Amino acid sequence: MSRTHTAVDLRAVSLAERPDLIGEAVGMPTAWTEFVLRSPMLAMAGWIFERHPEYQTVLIDGDGRVVARAEAVPFPWDGDPGSLPANGWDGALALAAGAAFAGDGAASPAVCLLEAAVVDGMRGRGVAARMIDAVRGRMRDLGHRDMAAPVRPTGKEPGSGVGLADYAARVRGDGLPEDPWLRLHVRLGARIAGVCPASMTIGGGLAQWREWTGLPFDADGPVEVPGGLVPVVADTAADQAVYVEPNVWVHHRL
Repeated sequence: MSRTHTAVDLRAVSLAERPDLIGEAVGMPTAWTEFVLRSPMLAMAGWIFERHPEYQTVLIDGDGRVVARAEAVPFPWDGDPGSLPANGWDGALALAAGAAFAGDGAASPAVCLLEAAVVDGMRGRGVAARMIDAVRGRMRDLGHRDMAAPVRPTGKEPGSGVGLADYAARVRGDGLPEDPWLRLHVRLGARIAGVCPASMTIGGGLAQWREWTGLPFDADGPVEVPGGLVPVVADTAADQAVYVEPNVWVHHRL
């Protein structure tokens, strides 16, 4: 991947326009940690590419290579921050699936931005902002008034003892959030709408967690894992461990 590209060199297209890019977009190497990719809801999310390809956006460089992707889906939300699902990512995707398979997904008034990711080697160059700005414009063009996103605050240090609500409320001298991802959304016009305490739930056997993290998982209780916002909780008698990740809802009024 060339390191000379900047955000201004990139072009946004939907997967409805370029269905040939689906494989490259899905297989794009990103910073997602291994165990997050094992989410059962994520494993079942392939339907969004078939039902709503016009909601899936990629940025391509001058050579036609995918450098960023964003997945979004219409979901039945009234725009009131108080009615956003407490189970965040999982909940929004379940609501979207219910609407889509009932035949009225396209009529949903709002859209949920499920993910925005930048390819390895291109972060820190304004690509993420270009991606989210492109998604905002595309969702507006599709007729939506509101876009919500369950944001994973990547700047939060695991084991810091700071609650996510308190962390999300931290601001810099310029009034923008301390967290890089939250700051990006707010800079582009979003408002922080609250914490979703159980946004993504991932369970598995202890052998699976050892494979995913390289940690022993040989004792009961919380286990701090690289890339986790909260500890994984292990139960050796049950041979199981569960990770319940909180996220921060942000609301873009389109």
